[in-house]
Order: sequence, then structure tokens, then C-alpha cells
Amino acid sequence: MTRFIVAPQWQGSSSSRAMQLIDGAEAVAGDLPRAATTLLEAPPEAGDAQGSRIHRMSALVRMRQRIEDAVRSADETAIVVGGDCGVALGAVSAVAGDDLAVVWIDAHPDLNTPDSSPSGAFTGMVLRGIVGEGEPLLRLEPGIDPARLVLVATRAWDPEEEAFVAAHGITVVSADELSSPDALADAVAATGASRVHVHVDLDALDPAEIGGVAQAVPFGARTADLVASIRRLKETTPLAGATLTEFSPASPAAAVDDLGTILRLIGALA
Repeated sequence: MTRFIVAPQWQGSSSSRAMQLIDGAEAVAGDLPRAATTLLEAPPEAGDAQGSRIHRMSALVRMRQRIEDAVRSADETAIVVGGDCGVALGAVSAVAGDDLAVVWIDAHPDLNTPDSSPSGAFTGMVLRGIVGEGEPLLRLEPGIDPARLVLVATRAWDPEEEAFVAAHGITVVSADELSSPDALADAVAATGASRVHVHVDLDALDPAEIGGVAQAVPFGARTADLVASIRRLKETTPLAGATLTEFSPASPAAAVDDLGTILRLIGALA
């Protein structure tokens, strides 16, 4: 069984469309089974940096705890629907362990630190927090071993992120490699993990596949390839949890155009 936790957090985003992440999360929530869905209330205020280099950090810290508590209290495997990518921190916190791999399906690796981030937005730092680095209030302790990360369809890099991946030998599965459903499953098996958390940022998809993302990047994954790869992965490694994020439709009518694609991905995860 699956529990859906909808977390319309926008405070981690750097986009001018950040508030539309609330609309996106609520649009997805409308198509989820009501009895199996928990809607979390995001802090209404923007929050402040509290002396850090992370914009709106106070709100992000509060939301991390709400998400972590909701996932821990779920009797079933939880899928957290964002909101921005920062929701993954609380979701992974709740299931973390030294046997967990994290699959990061995202056009961006989100591996900046507060010092290297060009924007100060947490969405670009969250995976670095998951490995236990960065701002103490927004990181795992202990973090997930970088050897247990698998980046998928990642194609928009900052220099610090490229250096981190190279230094740790992190596996990267390209969008083209997903044409073989075994590519992702084999990459996770090679980490030696016995469980996996799968994170999906919708900008991992090619712009031809989805319109409601704020930072579309060319040459992304096909929906059919990603769905098949996730399903194959679940056949080989138990799913500990999942996140799906960054749906920011320009209007309610535009949201309808993308919901079929999003629900296919949720169906694969569930």
C-alpha cells in the first residue's frame, strides 16, 4: 500500500514561479485517492535566512520536520508530492540508513553547498544535505554515503557539483540510457543497497513531455522510458519511499495538460 503526502512547499525555489508550486501540488492532490492522502500545510510566510546563506531557511526547517513526522507515522510506503525539491530532505530523513540508496532523477544534481550556490535557493543544495553536508539544520546526520547515490537524466551542472560527482565517483545514468529499463536497476544494484528512495523532479523529462516546469532543460528523459525504468527498479530493490516535485503549471488549464504524465509516474512509483 502507498500513503501520499502532499507538501506544497515553495520556499526552497529560486523561480519567479515559486508560488505556482502550491497550485501544482494541489492539482496533483486532486487526482490522488482521498483516503490515502495527507495534505500538509506549508508555512504561509516566506521565512528568513537566519544568518545563513540559504534563503527562507526558517520555513524550510519547519517543513522538513513536518514531512519527516508524516512519513514516519505512515503505515505504508510514503510518496511525498511537492512543492520544490527541498521536500526530499524530510522524506529521506525518515527512512535513512546505511542500507539505503538514493536515486535522484533530476535535470539538476542539486549538489551545491550554501557557499557555492549561485542562487541561495535550497532546491539546488538538497542532495548535498542528504549526503550530510551543508547547513546543519538542513542536512542528514549521518548522511547517505555518496557511493549510494545514482543521478538520472542530469544535464545542467554547476562547477562545484561536477567536482563533487567526480571526486566521489557517483554514478550518472543519462536520459538516453533509460531506453534500456535495466540500466537504472543495474546501477542501483551496483551500490549494494537493499532499499532505495526514488526522487523525481519533473524537469528530468524532456520539455516535449511536460510543460509545467519552471526550469525546462533540453534533451531530457521520455516518460515511457522513465516509467519502465522505475518499474524495473522496484522489481529488484524494495522501495523505501519516493518524492515527486517541481510541478508549477502556468494556469489550472495548463495543469490538466500535464496531469496524465504525472499520474503515470506516480503509478510507477506506487
